[in-house]
Amino acid sequence: MFNRREFIQTGGAAAVGGQIALASRTAVAADKPARKRLAIISTVWRYLSHAQHIGDRFLVGYPRDGHWHQPAIDVVSLYVDQRPPGDQSGARAREFGFKVYPTIAAAVCCGGDQLAVDAVLIIGEHGDYERNQKGQILYPRFEFFEQVVDVFEQSGRTAPIFNDKHLSYSMRRAEQMVSTSRRLKFPFLAGSSLPVTWRLPELELPLGCDIADALMVGVGSSDAMDYHALEAMQCMVERRRGGETGVKSVQLLEGDAVWEAGAAGRWSTRLLAAALSRSDLVMGETLVDARPQDLVGSGVLPGLVKQPAAYLIERGDGLRTTLLMLNGAVGDFTFAARVKGFEEIQSTQFFLPPTPNVTYSAHLVGKIEEMIETGEAPYPVERTLIVSGILESCLDSKIQENRRLDTPHLAVKYAVK
Repeated sequence: MFNRREFIQTGGAAAVGGQIALASRTAVAADKPARKRLAIISTVWRYLSHAQHIGDRFLVGYPRDGHWHQPAIDVVSLYVDQRPPGDQSGARAREFGFKVYPTIAAAVCCGGDQLAVDAVLIIGEHGDYERNQKGQILYPRFEFFEQVVDVFEQSGRTAPIFNDKHLSYSMRRAEQMVSTSRRLKFPFLAGSSLPVTWRLPELELPLGCDIADALMVGVGSSDAMDYHALEAMQCMVERRRGGETGVKSVQLLEGDAVWEAGAAGRWSTRLLAAALSRSDLVMGETLVDARPQDLVGSGVLPGLVKQPAAYLIERGDGLRTTLLMLNGAVGDFTFAARVKGFEEIQSTQFFLPPTPNVTYSAHLVGKIEEMIETGEAPYPVERTLIVSGILESCLDSKIQENRRLDTPHLAVKYAVK
């Protein structure tokens, strides 16, 4: 049994111990970095939309490096431009405790009159928007960006921005976005998942290598999937000696002119065969009775591809690169290049796991998270800028009777590290 003195001493020790523990917890809390606050500006948020793929990974986490990773970032606000059937924005807000605001300015200010977030995601993909005569969907990415930047300038403070996919359907507007990010000096990242997804086999061309020629195979619709294919090719060829030197000319060929250009040597059938050798989704007889096919050597390719398209891109340093869109022959994205110093053609597949999980989006979210945490974009926004311009110019060639077009406005030069 304690006497009075022992009780007082013990009680005093407990009190001191409690104060020490409280001080320790306070110190730990003070040392722990505050969680970042994130605003999402989107066209729509519904099942399998880009906002759902990207936004959900910030809400619930995603697999990374062999474990489940939860970003130290809180989604605190959302703006959605359209709410089609199946809209999930309201349900996500109620479940995770953030608010859907009626305007972009309100979202990035969290209802106040000053910037109140540490980063902004602009996800202008999906939704009901008009197309122009080139077939481009007029997603309001530029308009979203401008409204966010207006808040930056009014607040005297900026935050990192990620822009999903193209910067804009217009090269002039895309250049303005990049120029604004430089003027206000905020981190700016853009693009899609293809450059950061798995590659089968794993392939990273040596930095500073000499590329003799390169070819990409893509599938899907124009202005959506051709962008993905062009960006995947760009992330490979930008590693060449001297970096990216810009684009001198483009031409988009269609139909029989695609095969005629190959026969004339304007694109390499050897590179095409190497790229197709990496495909896991071969059509034709493979779908009928599972027999493997040499699509190039057998001559069956023209019969499988009803509407082929060839994007012929001449770079400022003379490098010729080609994108072949081959709907009907394969179902994935593959690349091949002849690189000096390598006896064999270098080739790979940009692997895209199936819906609904599309785990390649996790890789993109990892890059977004890296920018938010470090304050530096992990790769140059100029990659997305030049691809946005290449696509627009190729579509200009298409509507101008598939003419070759000089592209002095695509003199975008940059180097990767």
